[in-house]
Parts: sequence; structure tokens; C-alpha cells
Amino acid sequence: MSKLFLDLGDGIELRPWSVRDAPEIFALVDANREHLRAWLPWVDRTAGPAQIAEFIQMARRRDHDREGNGIYVGGALVGSAGLSWSTEDMEGEIGYWLAADAQGQGLITRATRALTTYGFGEVGLHRVTLKAAVENTRSRAVAERLGFVQEGVLREAGMTGPGRVDLVLYAVLVHEWAP
Repeated sequence: MSKLFLDLGDGIELRPWSVRDAPEIFALVDANREHLRAWLPWVDRTAGPAQIAEFIQMARRRDHDREGNGIYVGGALVGSAGLSWSTEDMEGEIGYWLAADAQGQGLITRATRALTTYGFGEVGLHRVTLKAAVENTRSRAVAERLGFVQEGVLREAGMTGPGRVDLVLYAVLVHEWAP
């Protein structure tokens, strides 16, 4: 399978990171640490570019995901979105994060739409899921805007910087997807 590169239109791209991108990624994470730690468990453990480089290397070794991608607007890194999947049940999961000042522009919606279409069309997935903290209304709105169906709440299933949170599980099936 080829490397993922998705043109999301209007100068917005989703493209894979390389290890040489680690300092730039770390700088963005570090500048948005308080914003990101509310929803992501790895933020407090990320003390420098070395941890980012390790993640990128790990993601590139696996053939069942397209994680470790940057969202770029006009060439500037503003966040990340990725898709991982199980080859056994052909179910994928999308994850993402975005810098605070890049919110509200539809970037995550575009990336999620493109990754879902990629998962169904290129990978042959049957189902794509997305999990969001109950309190994360922006992430939940992305899933709902794209027609993902809320399937339930997973109690204390997510870790964030502050601790455990309940996650809302959303999913869309291949025959329901209308990009």
C-alpha cells in the first residue's frame, strides 16, 4: 500500500510525517500542551522530539494503519489525523488532534471524511469508528456531522492528562457512507 497523501482542497493537505518532522511536531504539541492534554493521554509524556520520532518510526513499520500524518494548511502544520485498522475484522478507527488556533475551520471534518473514504475505498474496511470524550463537544460534532452513529458510552475507557473519561463510541458502516 502506498503512503497516504490526501489533498483536502483549499491548500489543506494530510500527509505522512517523517522522522525529520519531529522537531516541528514537538514545537506544535508543546505550544498547545494545555489545550491537548485535556483530551489526549500522551501529551504529558511527550518531553521532546525523540518521543515523536519514535511514534513516527513505529507507525511507519505497521502495514495496518495510516497514523502519523500531519494536517497542513498552506504548508504550515496545524494538527494530525490518522486511521488504524484490524485486518481480522476490517474495522478502522480514526484519531486526530488540532492546535487550538486552528479549530473551527472544518479541518478535522475534512480529514475525517477523507480518511473514512480512504478506509472504505482503498483499504476495504467494513466499519470505521471514532471515539470522543463525552465532554469533547467539538469531536462529537465532527462524528455527528459526517453521519457516524452514536453506539454507546464506554465508561472510563479513555485516558487524558487529567485522568479517566467516558468515551462516546461512534461508527459508520461501508454501506451507510456517503462522502
